[in-house]
Order: sequence, then C-alpha cells, then structure tokens
Amino acid sequence: MSDFFGKTFASFFQAGFECSSHRRRDGVRLDLIRATGHDKHVLQDYWQCKDLGLSTIRDGLRWHLIEQSPGNYNWSSWLPALEAAEQTGVQVIWDLFHYGSPDHVDQAADDFPERFTQFALAAVEVQQSVSKRPPIICPLNEINFMSWAVEVDYFPPVGRTEMSGFKRQLVRAAISSARAIRDRWPDSTLVWAEPLVHIAPHSHRRAVKRAAEAASQGQFEAYDWITGRAEPELGGDPSLVDLIGLNFYPHNQWYFKGPTIPMGHHEYRPLADMLLEVAERYGKPIFLSETGAEGSAKPSWLHYVCNEVRDAMDRGTAIEGICWYPITAYPGWDNSRHAEAGLLSTVVSDGSRHVDERLFEELQAQRARFACQPVVQEVVAGGRRY
Repeated sequence: MSDFFGKTFASFFQAGFECSSHRRRDGVRLDLIRATGHDKHVLQDYWQCKDLGLSTIRDGLRWHLIEQSPGNYNWSSWLPALEAAEQTGVQVIWDLFHYGSPDHVDQAADDFPERFTQFALAAVEVQQSVSKRPPIICPLNEINFMSWAVEVDYFPPVGRTEMSGFKRQLVRAAISSARAIRDRWPDSTLVWAEPLVHIAPHSHRRAVKRAAEAASQGQFEAYDWITGRAEPELGGDPSLVDLIGLNFYPHNQWYFKGPTIPMGHHEYRPLADMLLEVAERYGKPIFLSETGAEGSAKPSWLHYVCNEVRDAMDRGTAIEGICWYPITAYPGWDNSRHAEAGLLSTVVSDGSRHVDERLFEELQAQRARFACQPVVQEVVAGGRRY
C-alpha cells in the first residue's frame, strides 16, 4: 500500500531513472542508463532511493542490447537491475520500450506489433523468474510524443512519417502486448505514460483557436485508442489501462506554433484543472509518471506540483503517486549537456551520488503535508463522483 491514498505503489513519491535508448536524427544511439552510470551502480542507486523514502522506482529495459539478433535474447544488461530490485525490496515499474528498439526491428513494418509482443512476453517471463511479486509494466512510453517526434524529424524516419498512421502502429503494438501480458499474468498492473499538455491560441482568430484546441485534444489520442473510446477497430479496451500515467514539465504549456507559456501568465492552465479533466475523461486513477525541473528551479517546481496535486485530490481526483524524473543528473539528448535535473548527482569518484539538499528538504516538507491530507473517498469518473 502507498504511504497515503493509493492501492498500487509502495511509496507516493517515486524515483525515475532516465532510460531512453533511441537513435537521434544524426544516427547516434543514446543509452542514458549507461551514460548516467546506472548500469554499473544500480544496486547502490536502488538502496539510496529507498533510504530517501523512494521505494517505488520507474526504470527501463534496453531492447537494443537484449535482442541483438532477431528472436535471440541476452538478458545480461537487465538482470543486475532485476536482482537489485529483489535485494533492496524496491518496487519497480518496468518500461519495456522507452523509444529505442534494435536496428533490425522496423517499427513501421506490419510485423512490428507481433515482434514487440514477443519481446514483451519474454521480458516479463524473465522478470517473474526473478521476482514473485506481480509485475508492474509500462509497455510503451509516450506514444503521442514518439509519433510527433517521427513526424517532425526529431527522431529518424521509420517508414511512415504521417503522425496518425505511425501512432496507430504504436497503439497496435501497445494493445497487442498489453493483452498478451494480461492473459499470461492476470495480476499484472498495466500503466502508461503520456505527456500532459496545454496549447493556447496565439490570437483570437477563430481558425487559430480551433487549431490550438485540436492540437491540445491530440494529447488524448493514445489513451482514447488503447481504452477503446475511439478507433475501436484497433481493439482497445478500458481493462488494458490500470493507471493513467501523465508526464508534466515546466515546458508542457505553449502557444500554438509559438513559445512556452510561463507559469503565472493568464494563459497558463493550473495543473489541478488538467488532472481533473483527465480523471473525468477516463474514470481511472492517475499518477504523475514524470515531473521535474532543472537547477535552482527544482524545489519550487516540486512545491507547485504538490500543491496542485493536493488541490486535484481535494476535488475528488484519485492520484496515486508523483515520480521525479529523472532522479539523477544526466547528459542531454541533443548535445550531451550536463543537466542537473535530479535529486541525485552523477556518480562521483568514490562511487556515490550527492543529494540535492534543497530539493530533498522540499520533498520532506511535501511528504509531511501529504501525510496530513484527508483521505478523499470519492473518485471523479465520467463527470460524476462515486
């Protein structure tokens, strides 16, 4: 049971390890687990997170290292993390596909959903051979973002550059793998992670307002399709989503075809209102699967997010956790710049990671405030309260 209100997670505050492993547009393969030293320090990382009260962790697999030739799996890059989770007793949400796939896998090919489902089943089989705890799985990370990244050439082309076509391909893989996991392990928990955004019109022209609203509504497509609310021919069903994961950062609100909207601006939408909208749309519990900021903004961002989460909970939204992501400093995707985004530093000379004391002080203060939060029994679902 969680510290506060949830039924899924071991801790309300969670730690996420950056695990992206895709190729950049210039062809360079990223491997953030290796770049942050998490591959060699996973046991120490899990112990340190647990000591800091972060007993639920979001981590990921590196598919490109596991399936180096079609159908042949080598789990040596993942087994240390599986064993560390058991040794420390932390609970891990496993991302099976965090953007990166092997070069021999064509994400646009007709057989991609089957290829990914085979990998997903093999992965959970290995996880269950090490742990007897029911698996918590995020099959595909950020379907909406990934399809956009391919469409605008931020990620390399995969054969289909029209966003809705490639997004359908990813959703087919998501639904296929989720059904297979649920059939094989009925007690598994299926969570997902999609960006939560707000896009405002940059003028009062009717066409601009319509375009901005349509762009904002696009953030719901992956969940709508997986749950079967829309595009039912894809085979979605509400049972394939146990928790709605939402990724929310300081840059997640912007003008249509324009700049970021700063917090405090009249167009900046309160996070609590956005969370309530998602709860009313899907009638399922929510967690912030990613949130965070850089540098001196970290404590104030956590303060803001927690205040908004409490507001949403007071209004009947079932929220089960907040995951700080990433929990360590990391090299930026585009240019490997040093990004001080975590509670923990990079690995220093003695093999340890320093703790950002200002962020940890805010975390402790927020933990105490949530511990005093009255339990809200009603849950917003479909516009009604239960």
